[in-house]
Amino acid sequence: MKTLLNTYWFLVPITLFFLACSSEDQVQEELELSKKEVTRSSRSGLKPIGTGVLMQAFYWDVPAGGNWWNTVKTKVQDWSDAGIDAIWLPPATKAQNGAFSMGYDPFDYFDFGKYDQMGSVETRFGSEAELKSLINTAHTANLSVIADIVINHNSGGQSEVNPVNGQSNWTKFTPLSGRFNRDYNDFHPNHNHSSDTGTFGGFPDLCHHQVRVQNELWKNAESVAKYYKNTIGFDGWRFDYVKGFEPWVVKDWKNEVGGFTVGEYWDGNAGTLEWWANQAEASAFDFACYYRMRDAFEGNNLNKLNDDMLWKRNSTKSVTFVTNHDTNEIYQGKMLAYAYILTHEGYPTIFYRDYEEWLNKERLNNLIWIHNNLAGGTTNILYADTDEYVAKRNGYNNSGLVVYINNADYWQERWVETNWSNTTIKDYTGHSNWEPVTQAGRWVKIQVPPKSYSVWAPK
Repeated sequence: MKTLLNTYWFLVPITLFFLACSSEDQVQEELELSKKEVTRSSRSGLKPIGTGVLMQAFYWDVPAGGNWWNTVKTKVQDWSDAGIDAIWLPPATKAQNGAFSMGYDPFDYFDFGKYDQMGSVETRFGSEAELKSLINTAHTANLSVIADIVINHNSGGQSEVNPVNGQSNWTKFTPLSGRFNRDYNDFHPNHNHSSDTGTFGGFPDLCHHQVRVQNELWKNAESVAKYYKNTIGFDGWRFDYVKGFEPWVVKDWKNEVGGFTVGEYWDGNAGTLEWWANQAEASAFDFACYYRMRDAFEGNNLNKLNDDMLWKRNSTKSVTFVTNHDTNEIYQGKMLAYAYILTHEGYPTIFYRDYEEWLNKERLNNLIWIHNNLAGGTTNILYADTDEYVAKRNGYNNSGLVVYINNADYWQERWVETNWSNTTIKDYTGHSNWEPVTQAGRWVKIQVPPKSYSVWAPK
C-alpha cells in the first residue's frame, strides 16, 4: 500500500472464420486452445522464477508523467545479464488519483492507460501499449514479470446507499472499460457476508465470498487474472495487503491461473508467516527476516541473526528483502544485509533505488553472481556474536560457500569448519586477497574487512 503478451488481435480473423463454420462451443474451444498455445510459445525460455534474484522495479514515488514503463524497459536486459530472473511492477491499472497514483487505490482493473477517466488516459507509469512493450522486452530478456495485485479494496466509486445498513458509501463503480461494474453487493456488508479479516484506509472493502466477485476477479474466462496473464502478459502475482482477506482467495486465484505467487503479509512473526504461506499455498515476504536484520545491523547485535525467520522454517516459501517501497529502516548496514540475503536461503529481492541509485551496483552484481552460482544447499550458522556472523551453505549442484559478516570497525579473523578438505579457497567478493588452504579436517582461517563481508568457496 503505500505499504504498496501479447494481445490476441491476430486471433480475431481466426475467430470470425470459426463463427462462420462452427458451433459456439466449438468456437470457444478453438479460441481457448489458440490462446493457450500463444501463451505457451511466447513465454518459452524464461528463467525459472526463484533460480535468480527478483527486482522490485519501482519505488514510492516514481516520477509522474507516464514514462516509467519506458524507463524500466531500458534496464531489463542489463538486469537479466546481471542475474535477475523476474521483475515486480507496481499496480498497473487506473486508480482514483489517475496520473498521480501509485496504483494502490484501484478503480478500473481493465484500464492499463487506455481510457480517459480519473483525470487522465495514461497511468502514472504510461500507456497500455508501453506496458505491453515493456513486458515483451522483459520476456525477450528471459525475465518473468510479476503483477502487483490490489484486491482488498477499491477506490473512486460513486456514492450509493447500502440497504443492508442504510449507510452511504462509495461503492458504485461504472468504469469506462465496461468490465467488472460493481455496487454495494460486491463489498462489505452485503446480504450474504458482513465482513472479512480486514479493511484498509476506509476504502470500500471487496467481498470475495460473493461468487460474482470471484468470477470477475479470477474464475471467468475474461476475468481480471486471466486478462492480466493472457492479454497483458504477466507471469505471476504479488498480492497486496493479504491480511485484509482470507488465504483461500490467494490459493484459489493461483490454482485457477497459475504463476509464481507471493503475498504481503506484514508481520514479523515467522510462525504467522509460515501459517499464511501454508494456507495460501504461496510464498510470503519474509518480514521476520527483515526485522531481525534491522535489529542486527542497525542495533549492532548480529546475535539477532540467530532468531526465527521464515526462510529457516521453509525457504521455498520465503521471499527476502532489505528495502521495499514501504520499508527503509536499514541504513548503515544495508550492504551487509544484502550480503546476508544473497548468501542465505530464500528468494532474495533487490530494491530498484538500492541498485540503480543508492548503493554500489558492482558490489550488488557480485553478490547476485555469488547467489546464483555458489549459494546452494542448506545453511549452518557457524558463529554469531554482537559484531561477527559466520554461516555456511552446504552446496547443491555447487560447492556451497562460507559467508563472514563483520559489523565492527576493524578487520577480524576466525577459524571455521568448511565443507572442503585440502582445498584452496578464495574470497569471491575480492575484499580479501587471502587464498588459504583448508586443513584435512576442513578447518581454515578466514578474514573480513571492517563493516564489510567476505564470501569463501573453492578457487
